[in-house]
Amino acid sequence: MKIRASVAGGSGFAAGELLRLLAVHPDVTVVSVLSRSHAGAPLSRVHDGMSDLPDLVFGETLSPDTDVLFLCLPHGEAAGFLTSNPPPSGCTIIDLSRDHRSAADTRFVYGLPELVREQLRTARAAGMHIANPGCFATAIQLGLLPLLQMGKVTSDIHTSAVTGSTGAGRAQAETLHYSWRHDNMQVYSAFTHSHLAEMRETMVRLQPGYEGRHYFVPYRGPFTRGIIATSYTQFDGSTEEARVLYRRAYDEHPFVSVVADSPSIKQVVNTNRCLISVEVIDGMCVAVSVIDNLLKGAAGQAVQNMNILFGLDERSGLRLKASAF
Repeated sequence: MKIRASVAGGSGFAAGELLRLLAVHPDVTVVSVLSRSHAGAPLSRVHDGMSDLPDLVFGETLSPDTDVLFLCLPHGEAAGFLTSNPPPSGCTIIDLSRDHRSAADTRFVYGLPELVREQLRTARAAGMHIANPGCFATAIQLGLLPLLQMGKVTSDIHTSAVTGSTGAGRAQAETLHYSWRHDNMQVYSAFTHSHLAEMRETMVRLQPGYEGRHYFVPYRGPFTRGIIATSYTQFDGSTEEARVLYRRAYDEHPFVSVVADSPSIKQVVNTNRCLISVEVIDGMCVAVSVIDNLLKGAAGQAVQNMNILFGLDERSGLRLKASAF
């Protein structure tokens, strides 16, 4: 029997990518897609290429047969939606917003698979739900996890990262206009970005008592999708030692690869992959990580989490090829 999936907040970019993945997933059938602003309209009116789900239209009512509910709602709207639309008994929620990412919310597992895969495997049986990590948080944490897991982070961390325009969603804003974004870049939310909080919780979880600072400078980039993040911190060892550490950490994780050369965004766009290069320069471990912000940073990771929750092959529905040009 196929997993019956519903999507709430179905008109955004992440929801569109999620529907694209679910439409061709061999073990899933989509039973409802909710959007108040587009209720009654076919999915293709908002999302190009939705011919694989021709019988579905946007609605306002959650199907009572839902096994997994993906929340693609704006930040701050999850609680209100769930109050108005109580999920059926046994339904697992995967929230793509930031609303349930805090460790203080004990009903939700912070769903970075490379960090909590074993916990994800038992989460559904325990009645737990999943909080999908943020896109910047995913790229940056994957670049730092091996160091944190081995207790190797002993000083401050510095990160700079550039994201594509789809990271800001469909909402209209001056910085999303083509004339502004083209051939342009801008720093925003330096040292104050909202994803710092969830990353800090991971750092303290893996290295209790860690008191270093994380200085994060995000950039708006002149491209549509993708994230490239560079993080560096002090490291007592050689480049080869760092690479061995990273390769061992990700050996059993199918979507993360440690590569010899510095990776580029086009190598991962349209995939659920993360490529990482690592090098030690002047006593600093420099990790460069790249992801597609809409896939590994959002919808793809949500499907990866669903696969693990329901005991499927982690790669099911996610064997995607990069759009290299």
